[in-house]
Amino acid sequence: MPRVKDIDDPRYVKAMSHPLRIRIVAMLRERKATPAQLSEWLQTSLGNVAYHVRTLEQLGLIELVEKTQVRGAVSHHYRATEHPIVTDSAWGEAPPIAKQAAVGSALTVIHEYALASSAAGGFDRPEAQLTRTDVRLDSTGWQQVSNAVGRLLDELQRIEAAAAKRLERHPHREEPTNASIVMLAFDAIRLTGDGAASLDRDGRSRSREHSTQR
Repeated sequence: MPRVKDIDDPRYVKAMSHPLRIRIVAMLRERKATPAQLSEWLQTSLGNVAYHVRTLEQLGLIELVEKTQVRGAVSHHYRATEHPIVTDSAWGEAPPIAKQAAVGSALTVIHEYALASSAAGGFDRPEAQLTRTDVRLDSTGWQQVSNAVGRLLDELQRIEAAAAKRLERHPHREEPTNASIVMLAFDAIRLTGDGAASLDRDGRSRSREHSTQR
């Protein structure tokens, strides 16, 4: 079966419309695992997990990376492959159902990670950020926001590469930790029926929220 390479592929929509498959892919991005391990983490039957693992492997969203012998049986170890490439043009041309599946899968994983991490003290460090900002934009402003997000992603890669070099030079100085940075930019609906955020004289929204949990 050809590998899924773009979100416009209807097989991607089908694969990522199931919440269990979303969680399996998220877990296999963290580490390689067997269906038995996934079954234990997900607290569901091995047969159910094995079915979804086979589907994800056929679509190329996960891959078999190792086989080991365990008590005379063969254990299969899987890991997630790279996300399908989503270019600006592909996203713009994708049908709504494909976009909904892609966004839904991402938000499901983000929600689960954020809640679990928060419960474990993930927002306790002083540098932690939890921010929501509302702004009013025209088409040029939207393009500028998109470009700004892209520049930040590039900067995050440079920061991670520099951190990796420091850790390589001084491997025992400190224990590295995993950081998760989530950015969303979308057309926002009003949560109130009558009007929502007040505007200042320049037409900018005042409903800016910034909170840092310490």
